[in-house]
Amino acid sequence: MTLIFIFGGLFVLVMLGVPILLAIASVSLAGVSLIDGLVPALMAQKSFAMLDSFSLLALPYFILAGSIMARGGLSEGLIGFSQKIVGHIRGSLGHTAVLSCTAMANVSGSSTAEAAAVGSVIIPAMRKAGYRPGLAASIVAASATIGPIIPPSMTMIIYGSMTGVSIGGLFLAGVLPGLMVAFTLMAVIYGMSYLPGYPELRAVLPRATLRQILRSTVEVWPALLAPFVIMGGILGGIFTATEAGVIACIYSLAVSVLWYRAIAWKDLFLILIDAAITTAMVAGVIGMAGALGWMLSFLSFNDLMLANLRGITESPMVMLLILLALMLLLTMLLDGLAVVVVLVPTIVYIGQHFALDPMQLGILMIMITQIAGLTPPVAILLFITTSIAKTSFMATVRESGPFVGALLFVLAMVVLVPSLATWLPGLAFAP
Repeated sequence: MTLIFIFGGLFVLVMLGVPILLAIASVSLAGVSLIDGLVPALMAQKSFAMLDSFSLLALPYFILAGSIMARGGLSEGLIGFSQKIVGHIRGSLGHTAVLSCTAMANVSGSSTAEAAAVGSVIIPAMRKAGYRPGLAASIVAASATIGPIIPPSMTMIIYGSMTGVSIGGLFLAGVLPGLMVAFTLMAVIYGMSYLPGYPELRAVLPRATLRQILRSTVEVWPALLAPFVIMGGILGGIFTATEAGVIACIYSLAVSVLWYRAIAWKDLFLILIDAAITTAMVAGVIGMAGALGWMLSFLSFNDLMLANLRGITESPMVMLLILLALMLLLTMLLDGLAVVVVLVPTIVYIGQHFALDPMQLGILMIMITQIAGLTPPVAILLFITTSIAKTSFMATVRESGPFVGALLFVLAMVVLVPSLATWLPGLAFAP
């Protein structure tokens, strides 16, 4: 009965428009106040304990690095570089959006930041080229899902700190699935260009000369070098994944101030304030969700879920599909970050009993949260790009079907072939 009250109350508050942070906090406070044997002071204690993690120290640094690079002229430079590479292919601007988001994923780690940064530049260009606003918005929203899959990723840091899974290993585990998402989206856009309903995708730009490509590469090489600096340092044992966040900040600041010259020292205060606000919001959700997760554990929610699901199946594959379906349903209705923080302990607990690889499980959970960003009613990525494209939300939703299908295809591949997520970490960290 208590569990029904907790989840029912949370759902009602979210549907009433209460911010997810306040909704989780309200339900958690009510729970610890009403459950026998618990006192309200436990909520503050468990929230602090959730945030008291060395691994989570990487979070504010990667958020700051993303803010610096986003304001440092990175998105414009990468979009120009991407156009030189794929502009001559059918669906050129669509491919440019995908390639730009893939490159930005190396420093951003946030799908919403990518949707805003890339969308603000490429969507107006798409509309000018004759793209329907809904199509332009859906392409950019789908491309932005690559952000948290390719490292670095805030969700990977949170998942790793909660489960004890190597964050560096998770970073590597996301590389192949992220590149597969990019390739599949580009294949879908190219295939759609042959359909009669998409004449705008048939427009192409003149093929760039080798000289133009080299000149564009020179302009953006510091941004393209970022993943090699971050991942190379982690794999080389020079610094940990947490320390990599500090290196990312220093590197992004040097590139933005000294190379692109797009940020003056006086701009740093506003950038720091923006990163601090984002960090506070994320940390607040993590802390409150940690308190709620502890309360669910106190009520033996993990064991109850395991017993009920075992009554349905004993097959690891079927269980994995059930867990993913549950995650998709919840993230379609609630904030993806909150769902991950609350349910990670339960899902990993169930996964251990079914011998599911925690590395594969982590990547699949991240991919599910991104697919939910394209599926109503929440669909945060569609809302962001729709506002930039100045069109109706339903017009964007109608165009998003093929791209959601592409993401589900890659998800199915990672489910069926676990080595897509585990091969690189195993290769890099083999004894």
